[in-house]
Amino acid sequence: MNLTLKIWRQADADSQGAMHTYQVSDVSPDMSFLEMLDVLNEQLNAEGEEPIAFDSDCREGICGMCGLMINGDAHGPEVTTTCQLHMRSFSDGETITIEPWRASAFPVLKDLCVDRRAFDRIIQAGGYISVNTGAAPDAHAMPVPKDNADRAFDAATCIGCGACVAACPNGSASLFLGAKITHLGELPQGQAERWSRVATMVAQHDHEGFGGCTNIGQCTAACPKEIPLDVISTLNHDLRASIRHGH
Repeated sequence: MNLTLKIWRQADADSQGAMHTYQVSDVSPDMSFLEMLDVLNEQLNAEGEEPIAFDSDCREGICGMCGLMINGDAHGPEVTTTCQLHMRSFSDGETITIEPWRASAFPVLKDLCVDRRAFDRIIQAGGYISVNTGAAPDAHAMPVPKDNADRAFDAATCIGCGACVAACPNGSASLFLGAKITHLGELPQGQAERWSRVATMVAQHDHEGFGGCTNIGQCTAACPKEIPLDVISTLNHDLRASIRHGH
Protein backbone atom coordinates (compact mmCIF):
# COMPACT_ATOMS: atom_id res chain seq x y z
CA MET A 1 0.00 0.00 0.00
CA ASN A 2 1.13 3.53 -0.82
CA LEU A 3 -0.38 6.26 1.33
CA THR A 4 -0.40 10.04 1.68
CA LEU A 5 -0.41 11.17 5.31
CA LYS A 6 -1.44 14.64 6.42
CA ILE A 7 -0.20 14.93 10.00
CA TRP A 8 -0.43 17.69 12.61
CA ARG A 9 3.05 18.88 13.62
CA GLN A 10 3.62 21.15 16.62
CA ALA A 11 7.01 21.68 18.22
CA ASP A 12 5.68 22.26 21.74
CA ALA A 13 2.69 23.53 23.69
CA ASP A 14 3.54 27.17 23.02
CA SER A 15 4.21 26.85 19.28
CA GLN A 16 1.84 27.26 16.36
CA GLY A 17 1.01 23.95 14.71
CA ALA A 18 0.32 23.07 11.08
CA MET A 19 -0.47 20.10 8.87
CA HIS A 20 2.46 18.46 7.05
CA THR A 21 2.20 15.97 4.20
CA TYR A 22 4.25 12.76 3.99
CA GLN A 23 4.37 9.81 1.61
CA VAL A 24 4.80 6.23 2.82
CA SER A 25 5.13 3.21 0.57
CA ASP A 26 5.11 -0.58 0.87
CA VAL A 27 2.78 -0.50 3.87
CA SER A 28 1.48 -3.97 4.71
CA PRO A 29 -2.28 -4.28 5.26
CA ASP A 30 -1.46 -6.37 8.34
CA MET A 31 0.44 -3.53 10.05
CA SER A 32 -1.23 -1.76 12.91
CA PHE A 33 -1.71 1.99 12.52
CA LEU A 34 1.07 2.68 15.02
CA GLU A 35 3.43 0.31 13.21
CA MET A 36 2.76 2.33 10.07
CA LEU A 37 3.72 5.50 11.98
CA ASP A 38 6.86 3.72 13.19
CA VAL A 39 7.79 3.06 9.56
CA LEU A 40 7.26 6.74 8.76
CA ASN A 41 9.44 7.77 11.71
CA GLU A 42 12.24 5.47 10.56
CA GLN A 43 12.01 7.17 7.18
CA LEU A 44 12.13 10.62 8.79
CA ASN A 45 15.11 9.65 10.95
CA ALA A 46 16.98 8.45 7.86
CA GLU A 47 16.26 11.79 6.20
CA GLY A 48 17.49 13.75 9.23
CA GLU A 49 14.02 15.06 10.08
CA GLU A 50 12.46 15.16 13.55
CA PRO A 51 10.26 12.06 14.02
CA ILE A 52 6.57 12.48 14.80
CA ALA A 53 5.71 12.31 18.50
CA PHE A 54 2.68 10.21 19.41
CA ASP A 55 1.52 8.50 22.59
CA SER A 56 1.47 4.74 22.99
CA ASP A 57 2.22 2.17 25.65
CA CYS A 58 0.68 -1.30 25.76
CA ARG A 59 -0.21 -1.52 22.04
CA GLU A 60 -2.75 -4.16 23.07
CA GLY A 61 -5.88 -2.02 23.32
CA ILE A 62 -5.70 -1.90 27.10
CA CYS A 63 -4.34 1.49 28.18
CA GLY A 64 -5.86 3.94 25.68
CA MET A 65 -2.71 6.07 25.40
CA CYS A 66 -2.68 5.74 21.60
CA GLY A 67 -5.68 7.98 20.89
CA LEU A 68 -5.61 9.89 17.58
CA MET A 69 -8.12 11.59 15.33
CA ILE A 70 -7.94 9.71 12.03
CA ASN A 71 -9.87 11.18 9.12
CA GLY A 72 -11.95 13.05 11.68
CA ASP A 73 -12.86 9.96 13.73
CA ALA A 74 -11.58 9.24 17.23
CA HIS A 75 -9.36 6.14 16.94
CA GLY A 76 -10.22 5.86 13.25
CA PRO A 77 -12.91 4.08 11.22
CA GLU A 78 -13.23 0.99 13.45
CA VAL A 79 -14.60 0.76 16.99
CA THR A 80 -11.26 -0.03 18.60
CA THR A 81 -8.17 1.69 19.94
CA THR A 82 -5.71 3.21 17.48
CA CYS A 83 -3.06 0.58 18.27
CA GLN A 84 -5.51 -2.18 17.32
CA LEU A 85 -6.56 -0.47 14.09
CA HIS A 86 -4.94 -2.19 11.10
CA MET A 87 -4.04 -0.77 7.74
CA ARG A 88 -6.41 -3.15 5.96
CA SER A 89 -9.12 -0.70 7.04
CA PHE A 90 -7.69 1.73 4.46
CA SER A 91 -7.22 1.59 0.69
CA ASP A 92 -4.09 1.76 -1.43
CA GLY A 93 -3.47 5.34 -2.53
CA GLU A 94 -5.68 6.82 0.21
CA THR A 95 -4.97 10.13 1.90
CA ILE A 96 -5.20 9.87 5.69
CA THR A 97 -5.48 12.90 7.98
CA ILE A 98 -4.02 12.40 11.46
CA GLU A 99 -4.56 14.87 14.30
CA PRO A 100 -4.30 14.91 18.11
CA TRP A 101 -7.43 14.75 20.27
CA ARG A 102 -9.60 17.79 19.57
CA ALA A 103 -10.48 19.23 22.98
CA SER A 104 -9.46 22.39 24.80
CA ALA A 105 -9.17 20.37 28.03
CA PHE A 106 -6.52 18.19 26.32
CA PRO A 107 -3.87 20.75 25.24
CA VAL A 108 -1.31 19.60 22.67
CA LEU A 109 2.15 18.94 24.12
CA LYS A 110 3.93 18.03 20.88
CA ASP A 111 2.73 16.82 17.49
CA LEU A 112 0.08 14.17 18.26
CA CYS A 113 0.66 14.04 22.03
CA VAL A 114 -1.85 15.72 24.34
CA ASP A 115 -2.00 16.37 28.07
CA ARG A 116 -4.77 14.18 29.52
CA ARG A 117 -4.02 14.90 33.16
CA ALA A 118 -7.46 16.54 33.46
CA PHE A 119 -8.85 13.00 33.71
CA ASP A 120 -6.44 12.24 36.56
CA ARG A 121 -7.59 15.32 38.44
CA ILE A 122 -11.24 14.29 38.03
CA ILE A 123 -10.43 10.89 39.55
CA GLN A 124 -8.47 12.54 42.37
CA ALA A 125 -11.51 14.70 43.12
CA GLY A 126 -13.63 11.71 44.07
CA GLY A 127 -13.19 8.61 41.92
CA TYR A 128 -12.26 6.34 44.80
CA ILE A 129 -13.62 4.75 47.97
CA SER A 130 -12.22 5.20 51.48
CA VAL A 131 -11.65 1.93 53.30
CA ASN A 132 -9.62 0.70 56.23
CA THR A 133 -6.53 -1.10 54.97
CA GLY A 134 -5.59 -4.51 56.27
CA ALA A 135 -6.02 -8.12 55.30
CA ALA A 136 -8.15 -8.99 52.29
CA PRO A 137 -11.81 -9.53 53.26
CA ASP A 138 -13.32 -12.98 53.07
CA ALA A 139 -14.97 -13.89 49.78
CA HIS A 140 -18.66 -12.95 49.73
CA ALA A 141 -18.28 -10.96 52.95
CA MET A 142 -20.27 -8.23 51.21
CA PRO A 143 -22.58 -9.80 48.62
CA VAL A 144 -23.31 -7.77 45.48
CA PRO A 145 -26.44 -8.54 43.40
CA LYS A 146 -25.45 -9.88 39.98
CA ASP A 147 -27.19 -7.12 38.02
CA ASN A 148 -25.30 -4.48 39.99
CA ALA A 149 -22.01 -6.35 39.68
CA ASP A 150 -22.44 -6.75 35.92
CA ARG A 151 -23.23 -3.08 35.40
CA ALA A 152 -20.34 -2.00 37.64
CA PHE A 153 -17.98 -4.24 35.68
CA ASP A 154 -19.22 -2.93 32.33
CA ALA A 155 -18.67 0.67 33.46
CA ALA A 156 -15.24 -0.20 34.89
CA THR A 157 -14.01 -1.25 31.45
CA CYS A 158 -13.53 2.45 30.61
CA ILE A 159 -9.81 2.95 29.93
CA GLY A 160 -9.86 6.75 30.08
CA CYS A 161 -8.52 7.17 26.55
CA GLY A 162 -10.47 10.38 25.90
CA ALA A 163 -12.13 9.29 22.65
CA CYS A 164 -15.51 10.33 24.07
CA VAL A 165 -14.22 13.86 24.60
CA ALA A 166 -12.57 14.07 21.19
CA ALA A 167 -15.70 12.81 19.43
CA CYS A 168 -18.12 15.08 21.29
CA PRO A 169 -18.92 18.37 19.51
CA ASN A 170 -19.07 19.98 22.97
CA GLY A 171 -15.83 18.45 24.24
CA SER A 172 -17.73 16.87 27.14
CA ALA A 173 -16.25 14.15 29.35
CA SER A 174 -19.69 13.04 30.59
CA LEU A 175 -19.30 9.45 29.33
CA PHE A 176 -15.97 9.07 31.14
CA LEU A 177 -17.39 10.71 34.26
CA GLY A 178 -20.60 8.67 34.08
CA ALA A 179 -18.61 5.44 33.78
CA LYS A 180 -16.64 6.23 36.94
CA ILE A 181 -19.73 7.31 38.86
CA THR A 182 -21.68 4.21 37.77
CA HIS A 183 -18.82 1.84 38.49
CA LEU A 184 -18.56 2.89 42.14
CA GLY A 185 -22.23 3.78 42.64
CA GLU A 186 -23.40 0.23 41.81
CA LEU A 187 -21.28 -1.31 44.57
CA PRO A 188 -22.02 -1.31 48.31
CA GLN A 189 -18.46 -0.16 49.02
CA GLY A 190 -19.15 3.02 47.08
CA GLN A 191 -22.27 4.13 48.92
CA ALA A 192 -20.70 6.00 51.82
CA GLU A 193 -19.29 8.73 49.57
CA ARG A 194 -21.77 8.44 46.71
CA TRP A 195 -23.26 11.94 46.91
CA SER A 196 -20.09 13.85 47.75
CA ARG A 197 -18.27 11.90 45.02
CA VAL A 198 -20.51 13.00 42.18
CA ALA A 199 -20.59 16.62 43.39
CA THR A 200 -16.80 16.97 43.57
CA MET A 201 -16.11 15.09 40.33
CA VAL A 202 -18.64 17.14 38.34
CA ALA A 203 -17.20 20.35 39.80
CA GLN A 204 -13.70 19.29 38.74
CA HIS A 205 -14.98 18.29 35.28
CA ASP A 206 -16.39 21.78 34.78
CA HIS A 207 -13.29 23.43 36.25
CA GLU A 208 -11.10 21.61 33.70
CA GLY A 209 -13.02 23.21 30.84
CA PHE A 210 -14.91 20.21 29.49
CA GLY A 211 -18.19 21.05 27.79
CA GLY A 212 -21.72 20.07 28.74
CA CYS A 213 -23.55 16.99 27.49
CA THR A 214 -26.37 17.47 25.00
CA ASN A 215 -27.02 13.74 24.40
CA ILE A 216 -25.69 13.65 20.85
CA GLY A 217 -24.26 10.16 21.39
CA GLN A 218 -20.99 10.50 19.48
CA CYS A 219 -19.16 9.63 22.69
CA THR A 220 -20.50 6.10 22.99
CA ALA A 221 -20.22 5.54 19.23
CA ALA A 222 -16.49 6.30 19.40
CA CYS A 223 -15.79 4.49 22.68
CA PRO A 224 -13.48 1.49 22.07
CA LYS A 225 -14.94 -0.25 25.12
CA GLU A 226 -18.53 0.54 24.08
CA ILE A 227 -19.51 2.19 27.36
CA PRO A 228 -23.30 2.66 27.10
CA LEU A 229 -24.91 6.08 27.06
CA ASP A 230 -27.07 5.25 30.09
CA VAL A 231 -24.13 5.85 32.45
CA ILE A 232 -24.73 9.56 31.78
CA SER A 233 -28.31 9.08 33.04
CA THR A 234 -26.87 7.60 36.22
CA LEU A 235 -24.51 10.55 36.50
CA ASN A 236 -27.39 13.03 36.16
CA HIS A 237 -29.55 11.08 38.63
CA ASP A 238 -26.79 11.00 41.24
CA LEU A 239 -25.98 14.67 40.72
CA ARG A 240 -29.59 15.67 41.41
CA ALA A 241 -29.62 13.39 44.46
CA SER A 242 -26.39 14.93 45.74
CA ILE A 243 -28.04 18.36 45.66
CA ARG A 244 -30.95 17.01 47.71
CA HIS A 245 -28.41 15.61 50.18
CA GLY A 246 -26.82 19.04 50.54
CA HIS A 247 -23.63 18.52 48.51
